[in-house]
Amino acid sequence: MCGIVGLYLKNKALESQIGELFTPMLIAMTDRGPDSAGFAIYGDEVAEGSTKLTLRHVEESYDWDALARSMQDALGCGVEWFQNSNVAVVKVQASAESASACVEELAPEVLVLSAGQSIEILKAVGLPENIAETFNLSGMKGSHIIGHTRMATESAVTMEGSHPFSTGQDLCLVHNGSLSNHNRLREELKREGVTFQTENDSEVAAGYLTLRLQKGDSLNEALENALKDLDGFFTFTIGTRDGFAVVRDPIACKPAVLAETDDYVAMASEYQALTTLPGIENAKVWEPEPETIYVWEREQ
Repeated sequence: MCGIVGLYLKNKALESQIGELFTPMLIAMTDRGPDSAGFAIYGDEVAEGSTKLTLRHVEESYDWDALARSMQDALGCGVEWFQNSNVAVVKVQASAESASACVEELAPEVLVLSAGQSIEILKAVGLPENIAETFNLSGMKGSHIIGHTRMATESAVTMEGSHPFSTGQDLCLVHNGSLSNHNRLREELKREGVTFQTENDSEVAAGYLTLRLQKGDSLNEALENALKDLDGFFTFTIGTRDGFAVVRDPIACKPAVLAETDDYVAMASEYQALTTLPGIENAKVWEPEPETIYVWEREQ
């Protein structure tokens, strides 16, 4: 049992408040996932040709400045960074592939949580309230955000096993449920060049979507293929640079609710997580249908 929450802002005037709006949504899912929590926020976008990396080291005292200088020397380009607890957000004037490979070579002990132009992923073990405070979630700005609270039932409680999972540029996924064919699918994806950091079945789902998008699928087409190829029960919420999507398996045994107003679209595993949103009393509220894809995207 896990909790999922997501918030997509249609009203740009609210972007400075997204963290404040989202924090109580994440905390409301504590009963569904007290072991660990995380979120992916989209905003503070870098220019075309540049990359934003979210990097993590176990020590909060890690010398990020030294790594940034080494990256700048190795890549021959500008590097900026800022620290948030034991995570650093690094902006590099290079491709995602080059920047990620550079980190792996210079500092193999540093974990790359995400790469893209917009995405930042922050996650940790502990109660959602504490994690939100650790990363100053309430003070964050952005256009959309998805989050997850985990109750680990099939694996150890670790940061690496917590959600969201990102396996492609600006793509991430959170999952409530379980896949039955993830081991076979993982091997197939590896042969296609998809890499994984954990044994979590949710990371396999993220890797599958990454490959479908690389092959030219739209997000909607990738999810249509996922409904054919992923076996099990699931509610997915997917974040991309342009927006987010929600889809449930054909049985839809995992709970989900959507709410939409002129200002936002919100998603949660339970309605209680939506009750603090402004104007929720007048929102269109519904349960997403089984095997139905819901996508909200903005034009770039």
